[in-house]
Amino acid sequence: MPKRPRGRAAGGTVPCRVVVCRDCCCGSPKVTGVDHAAQSARLRAEVPVRISDCLDVCDQANVIVVQPSAAGRAAGARPVWLGLVNDAEATEDIVDWVRAGGPGVAPLPDVLDLYAFTPPRRAGRP
Repeated sequence: MPKRPRGRAAGGTVPCRVVVCRDCCCGSPKVTGVDHAAQSARLRAEVPVRISDCLDVCDQANVIVVQPSAAGRAAGARPVWLGLVNDAEATEDIVDWVRAGGPGVAPLPDVLDLYAFTPPRRAGRP
């Protein structure tokens, strides 16, 4: 079965996008025991990913922001910020949620609710 072009879901709709912070603390040896390259590669295998400079929430490293799809935005969804994403299981939970539609389309799984946080107003925006 041929893969869909990255950036478009079935039917030509715009899927969720994932922003991965990889500057300062996120993605660095400061967060030990995490295969940062494997985490980014796993996300890239499933969804459009943008690697970001520091999002100014270093106390939550590693930070991943899931931006809603066009359908999610139409439903009123906002980006969901996830912090302390430091294990492969959490990355898989994000992949599963995004595959299900992500913000505004699929409910945030309870396990990911544990990682969700509201960034301070001064935080960088993805």
